Amino acid sequence: MRARAWSAPVIRAWSPPLRATAYLLGEFGTAVMSILSFLPLFHPSMRRSWAEWHRQRAGRLLGRPVREQSIDLSRHLYWLALHVTLGIACGLATVICVGNALMIVATPLLAWAFPAQGRPKTVLDIPVAGWQEAATGPSVGSVLFAVGCLALPPLATGYARLTLAVLAPSRTRLLADRVAALTRTRIDAIEAHGAELRRIERDLHDGTQARLVAVAMRLAVARQCLDRDLSTVARMLREATDVTEEAMVELREVLRGIYPPILADRGLRGALRTVAARGGVPVSIDIGELHRIPAAIEAVAYFVVTEALTNVAKHSRATEAALRVWRVEDVLTVVVTDNGVGGARENAGSGLAGLRGRAQALDGRVTVVSPAGGPTTITVELPCG
Repeated sequence: MRARAWSAPVIRAWSPPLRATAYLLGEFGTAVMSILSFLPLFHPSMRRSWAEWHRQRAGRLLGRPVREQSIDLSRHLYWLALHVTLGIACGLATVICVGNALMIVATPLLAWAFPAQGRPKTVLDIPVAGWQEAATGPSVGSVLFAVGCLALPPLATGYARLTLAVLAPSRTRLLADRVAALTRTRIDAIEAHGAELRRIERDLHDGTQARLVAVAMRLAVARQCLDRDLSTVARMLREATDVTEEAMVELREVLRGIYPPILADRGLRGALRTVAARGGVPVSIDIGELHRIPAAIEAVAYFVVTEALTNVAKHSRATEAALRVWRVEDVLTVVVTDNGVGGARENAGSGLAGLRGRAQALDGRVTVVSPAGGPTTITVELPCG
């Protein structure tokens, strides 16, 4: 326990310099590789892959997720020239710092190994004749090594930020991508709205309307038999009452598909707890502070959780699931996880495809991670602003 207590602070203290050293040495190596493979990197696809790999590497150093984005090819060339120049310069500075660290250990050992002839020289080019001269190298090296440990992390951080800044899409590209995304979202929203209207029309036509026609027919028969056969009238009225109640149930189901009444009664938090309780498998729930959420976002979040938990119960063979909902600023995040067999596929017309369509209609994003063997994680991000 005592050794573990000492090791944790030591690891934390040495982690930034070591990560920075590895990053800068890697940039030095890839800069040299860029020079050696300069002609192949003129190919757009290779240059794009090379730049994207460096973006992801810079993002990992900064602890920042980096999404794949379309970037102008001219920026790739600009970054490539910058990478070759600064990568070699920063790499050489790192090599010097690492070399000083090795000199700290090597100089006394060399003085001991070669006491008379072939005397080594210190980092200051002073021949090592004894332990006093031998101590000069480690002393100076220790100072330079300490400076390197302090300087390398901010140098690596600055280099990584510069890489992300240079390889970031231009404002024109961002605007064009945003317009394209909004256009796709608008088309998807229109198609989803049309499909929803067709579903409502079909449900009303095939269900509620047919039952109301049956009620009207029974009432007409009852009116004709009113003066002749009261028992038939009573039977027709009972049947009409039963059919009317069935029509009301179907009508409530149709209305629930438009905006669930439970949201108006209990709010999103209460509605999600109710859905989880009826999910078919044990569901652990963690719902953070949600504040006020637009009704359309609440409805989509409710349908997303309903569809996800339905899939868990029907297809995943899971024994438990987890529901987490939280809001950070203007983004509502819903995560549903299960310990089932995984392998969920987003086919056309499937529940996952419908779930994605609902989210994208409100400019939301859906991520499905479901490797074979599980677990399955569905993450939905919905804008609340």
